[in-house]
Amino acid sequence: MDDYPFSLDMAVRDYECDIQGIVNNAVYQNYLEHARHEFLKSIGIDFAEYTRNGIHLVVVRAEIDYRQPLKSGDVFRVGVRMERESRLKFAFVQEIQRLGDNQRALQAKIIGTAIGSNGRPTLPQALTKYF
Repeated sequence: MDDYPFSLDMAVRDYECDIQGIVNNAVYQNYLEHARHEFLKSIGIDFAEYTRNGIHLVVVRAEIDYRQPLKSGDVFRVGVRMERESRLKFAFVQEIQRLGDNQRALQAKIIGTAIGSNGRPTLPQALTKYF
């Protein structure tokens, strides 16, 4: 997790598991999103305030590689870093690592942009300084 300037520890809850006893694939996106929002708060970007000001941070693509399943009770860490993807897009590079055995459960690249009040993509200055 040294490659990630931000990380957040979480634990799997029973109801997040499917009939196979592992975390349902869609639940991982909730973990990733929660970590992204906490990361943004940690660097002074208030997601809700942006929305109130007419700037909408949106996901346009999600690339997820599932490596090892998480199970009920597992404690894990979600790492987050930002990269510039293009002139108007940014990427959150993320990893979920199971604590205890340090196994990588998932790697993801979540690509986003900001939509301004005019309905067009934009990149706020407050975001670009973190690329």
